[in-house]
Amino acid sequence: MSKPSILLVGAGGHARACVDVIEREGRFVIAGLVGTAAEVGTRIFGYSVIGSDLDLPALRGKHEYALVSVGQIKTPAPRIRLWDLLTQDGWQLPTIVSPFACVSPHGTLGAGTIVMHGAVLNAGAAVGRNCIINTRALVEHDAVIGDHCHIATAAAINGGVRIGTSSFVGSGTIVREGVTIGDNVVIGMGQRVLADCPTGMSIPGPKQVA
Repeated sequence: MSKPSILLVGAGGHARACVDVIEREGRFVIAGLVGTAAEVGTRIFGYSVIGSDLDLPALRGKHEYALVSVGQIKTPAPRIRLWDLLTQDGWQLPTIVSPFACVSPHGTLGAGTIVMHGAVLNAGAAVGRNCIINTRALVEHDAVIGDHCHIATAAAINGGVRIGTSSFVGSGTIVREGVTIGDNVVIGMGQRVLADCPTGMSIPGPKQVA
């Protein structure tokens, strides 16, 4: 039985990591990528950028599955826009899990979320739709992460943490157990979050050392 095809919507650096996870997972054949008009005709690891956003309706007639493969650091807006576009057109957005991740059968993952290599999702944790749980990130027991969030590389979300929609937790950041983080919060890399963060709050990462 042949594998279903999947289209990656986004052709930048995060898409390259998504390609590797999808290949390793082995459930789908990558049909190609959708990027900007300037990226059309280029290739990523042998896969062609076959169109731009404007081509998605026509591509829907050829493929059923898609994944938002645009990254998220400063703002979730591009990922949300693409998510809305794909869901409105009736694409199926599967959950993608690296075979090198550890996801508890007692945890839940929303549609369109990708769990990268080495990440851990523990018992009772719940992750929403269209999220990135990046390489070696930890989501501990009973933590709840809303839609359109990015938990970056090696971040640690401890037990019982609540994170609202569209928030970003930077690389190496540790969030203390039981903390609540609101919607649209941006937490820079390497932080120690010990208290609640209200909606819209921004915590910059450490200053660059020249």
